[in-house]
Amino acid sequence: MQMNLPNFLTWLRIVAIPLFVGIFYLPTDWAPPATQNLAATIVFAGAALTDWLDGYLARVLNQTSAFGAFLDPVADKLMVAAALIVLVHLDRLDAPIALIIIGREITISALREWMAQIGKSRSVAVSFLGKIKTAAQMVAIPLLLYHGQVSDMFDAQVAGTWLIYVAAVLTLWSMIYYLRAAMPHVIHDR
Repeated sequence: MQMNLPNFLTWLRIVAIPLFVGIFYLPTDWAPPATQNLAATIVFAGAALTDWLDGYLARVLNQTSAFGAFLDPVADKLMVAAALIVLVHLDRLDAPIALIIIGREITISALREWMAQIGKSRSVAVSFLGKIKTAAQMVAIPLLLYHGQVSDMFDAQVAGTWLIYVAAVLTLWSMIYYLRAAMPHVIHDR
């Protein structure tokens, strides 16, 4: 494995997961709940930013690698799963929504792995629908982590809740899209 800046940023996202989760276990005299919420939101947003940045840098610096292509989505899924589990634990997200999102990620990752093994990975390449789903998730999760009133007109928890439900619908829709794209190969492989 070659360590370059894009791969370093990806590893940094993985290392940030225990920090992110640990924020909510700090004693309240060290960090009151509002401070914990803000700190976790910043860590998650930073991780989301490095997700975009590592891909951009890999392309611009011509530092793409097979290992980086493997590790990047793993880091993303680990951070999102950790955030969803924390949100369920904090009673800010319903468990079925977290299960839909995490279950879809596991299912599609396994499907992509299988499709790559049979040489058909292009059939389940990331779609525009998948990108919209990811964008909805990556906006909803920080709003749910922040969990407060931003202004008289904007409640982050309410907005995040609506957006995570939109993300869950898009999650199911995109899963159906990918499964349908793979179905001819599944039928042919039997």
